[in-house]
Amino acid sequence: MAVDYTVIAVYLAGMLAMGWWGMRRARNKSEFLVAGRRLGPWMYSGTMAAIVLGGASTIGGVGLGYRYGLSGAWMVLTIGLGLLALSVFFSARIARLKVYTVSEMLDLRYGGRAGVISGVVMWAYTLMLAVTSTIAYATIFDVLFDLDRTLAIVLGGTIVVAYSALGGMWSITLTDMVQFVVKTIGVLLLLLPIAVVKAGGFAEMRERLPGDYFAPLGIGGETIFTYVLIYTFGMLIGQDIWQRVFTARDDRVARWGGTVAGTYCLLYAIAGAVIGTAAKVMYPDLAGADDAFATIVKDELPMGVRGLVLAAALAAVMSTSSGALIACATVANNDIWSRLRGLVTTRDGSDGEADEVKDNRAFILIMGVAVIAVAIALNDVVEALTVAYNLLVGGLLVPILGGLLWRRGTAAGALASVAVGGLAVTGLMAAYGILANEPVYYGLAASLTTYVVVSLCTRPTDAAVLAAWRARLAGHAPGDGSAPGDRNAPETAATGTTPAHG
Repeated sequence: MAVDYTVIAVYLAGMLAMGWWGMRRARNKSEFLVAGRRLGPWMYSGTMAAIVLGGASTIGGVGLGYRYGLSGAWMVLTIGLGLLALSVFFSARIARLKVYTVSEMLDLRYGGRAGVISGVVMWAYTLMLAVTSTIAYATIFDVLFDLDRTLAIVLGGTIVVAYSALGGMWSITLTDMVQFVVKTIGVLLLLLPIAVVKAGGFAEMRERLPGDYFAPLGIGGETIFTYVLIYTFGMLIGQDIWQRVFTARDDRVARWGGTVAGTYCLLYAIAGAVIGTAAKVMYPDLAGADDAFATIVKDELPMGVRGLVLAAALAAVMSTSSGALIACATVANNDIWSRLRGLVTTRDGSDGEADEVKDNRAFILIMGVAVIAVAIALNDVVEALTVAYNLLVGGLLVPILGGLLWRRGTAAGALASVAVGGLAVTGLMAAYGILANEPVYYGLAASLTTYVVVSLCTRPTDAAVLAAWRARLAGHAPGDGSAPGDRNAPETAATGTTPAHG
């Protein structure tokens, strides 16, 4: 295992080194939170694919393949389909808004009254999303070092918090590009073919497993429909995803770079299901499906290759964990804390910019500690991910898409929709169970009904607010094109200049 340990150690040291480098680059709010809105197509595609394919998509995706066969790919497939839909239909408009959070978008559309309550729901989603990846450290470090679960979570979580807090989005972008490459090599080019060969090939797999393991809809139509609701639609509205869209240099990068990333997700989904199916042939009696990934890596891969594949698993976990962490901290600071304190950004000059970076860095540290604590208390990756997406879709899907697509939607309708949908999903999860389908079905229906009824019963949104909203969607931000409080956007997004690292 010495070679494997060396590979992992070099990888982790590289992550911290990139965090240190990013700290020198992230000197203002725009650079720290959205990488100066300067990413070109290659970096944008790689980082977008990295953030959506985390521990749940890798370890959980292989686990679903172990349990259901090829149809276990549907969870990650719906994530890829959601990213494709976002990129093709919405990403250009989102990028032109020049904001930092989803709640800021809601304020622009509805007139500045949706921020705190939508921020609370989005914060809960991003927190649980970060938790899902942090839980996965326990599986990986157990294979590597036979560590206690709590110690493994603390170790992995501390590394992610460190490089995220040091350089913000620049550090995360650089580490995500490395993680994307490592993940592609480790999972797609190494683990996939080795697993199939070790299982005896597809013919042997078909002979030894039930026929429904190879049925496209074997996991069940209702389950697939639920995945579409929570993951495909969740991709359209998550702060972690939007914050990456905000990093795009221009509309074209957001649209086509995201399309490439979405296509990559579809390939990754199929690979995970095939690996899980192969693991079922080799290890038919594992205690838990989520153990399939670690078991096949530990027992079937040669030295050195094993280290690289485990590094790929760490890459998957860390990319989503860091992206969700900075999203969680951004929402907590900008949408909740600042608004509750009644803060208005009036700072100017380099000292003010440094203070904003310091504030956001502090919130990353605070949220990082919270994520590690919750991850230690929970255990199931898929359950934690389901909680995250149920809250997101049930609470925020309707007011966000309604704001983008329905002119008659009002602030009162949006606020009522967030409150009713969020409370309904939470109560229904308690009643039916976290993995039940009913919470997202009924919660979404309640949110939609509330939004439409309350909007139609209240005064239409002020014409001036709608005019300002349409101007922002067209890319005409106030003044020099910067977002509120962003004094650095003109030199980044507005100029369209390609940076050295694009």
